[in-house]
Amino acid sequence: MILSFYETISEAIRDIEQHGYDSQSRLDGWISRIEQAAQQSARPEATVQAALNRMLQGIYSKMIDRGGAFKVHKGISKFTVEKLSPRLRAELDRRIMASAQLIKLNRRQMIDETIRRFSGWASSIPKGGSRAVDTMKVKANIKKSFAAQPYEVRRVMIDQGHKLTSELSNIIAVDGGAIAAKWNSHYRQTGYNYRPDHKSRDGKVYAIRGSWAMQQGLMNKGAGYTDEITKPGEEVSCRCQYTYYYNLRDLPDSMLTNKGIKALEASRM
Repeated sequence: MILSFYETISEAIRDIEQHGYDSQSRLDGWISRIEQAAQQSARPEATVQAALNRMLQGIYSKMIDRGGAFKVHKGISKFTVEKLSPRLRAELDRRIMASAQLIKLNRRQMIDETIRRFSGWASSIPKGGSRAVDTMKVKANIKKSFAAQPYEVRRVMIDQGHKLTSELSNIIAVDGGAIAAKWNSHYRQTGYNYRPDHKSRDGKVYAIRGSWAMQQGLMNKGAGYTDEITKPGEEVSCRCQYTYYYNLRDLPDSMLTNKGIKALEASRM
């Protein structure tokens, strides 16, 4: 009979509690059994990957196929987005591949951390065993990484979703002629572990380097250039977003040069 992960941990602790660290072969034997049980009891990698793929495909479909991107990119044409379709699809494929690798690495890390915790404890028990072992506490410590797996999977899915959304928007903005972007932080969201420097960017408008408006001397860089700071979603668990600007009239007055003010006045006339 193949024991579950938790049953294997319980048996391993009972055995070491009784015999102690009396030989490396005993420890290696339990390490092998724990690793095998963890592999078999963990949520199948293919199942996790399939769920992640569906989520990323859903984000892409909502943004590109169903026009969700136009809420963030006001002023851009449908033709422009369609023209960028090959690049956008390539980004989706790239994100799926990166996510698959991340899932594998996290799974391996979870198993390695579990084995490290068990090995560290087991090797500390003297030969002949010990009656002073706090079994419940030891179990909780050894199982900690494995028990956190569902949370880690959700965290990866959410994070990869934000990264895909951010990068799709970045491709549309740069290739679609955006001139600036306003940073939107979610620091007001209850329970969100925001970064202080991201909060400080909230509401600030950053210029996109090399845009047509910059080349013509119609605007300044405002709070800075977008390539001088991390992008929304770039850092782990970042939920920040950009609102992109494509026209001079959308910019704060402070970002317009004298030439830009005159150009804007002329367009209004």
